[in-house]
Amino acid sequence: MNVFINLCIQDVARSRAFFTALGFAFNEQFCTEDTLGMQIGETAFAMLLLPSKFQTFTPRSIVDPTKSTEVLIALQQDSKAAVDAMIATAVAAGGAEFRPAEDHGFMYGRSFCDPDGHVWETFWFDASTLEGQA
Repeated sequence: MNVFINLCIQDVARSRAFFTALGFAFNEQFCTEDTLGMQIGETAFAMLLLPSKFQTFTPRSIVDPTKSTEVLIALQQDSKAAVDAMIATAVAAGGAEFRPAEDHGFMYGRSFCDPDGHVWETFWFDASTLEGQA
């Protein structure tokens, strides 16, 4: 099963530059003047849409993500260092740290806002802590 996350953005070029800096790739078949098709993982994608395009998918008003949180997108990393590196890259590319780090020993996480205000959580989880649990 594939997962497609649709997010409203304000500037296609700015979003492309930001997410490219974070290491994400784009499927050019799904990139137009009002849409970016971004590959998150093997079966996970984000469709980044200008408001006029996003509005065609919903009769509801569009949330301003700088004022309200409509979704938290979590991206698992291979290490604590990778979590910290993604935050540093996001901030350097024009994002902002959203919350301070949370370290629970078996899990470590931080979060950032992209230039449109969407919250992206990045975390590391020690899967060995689940061994033997049903």
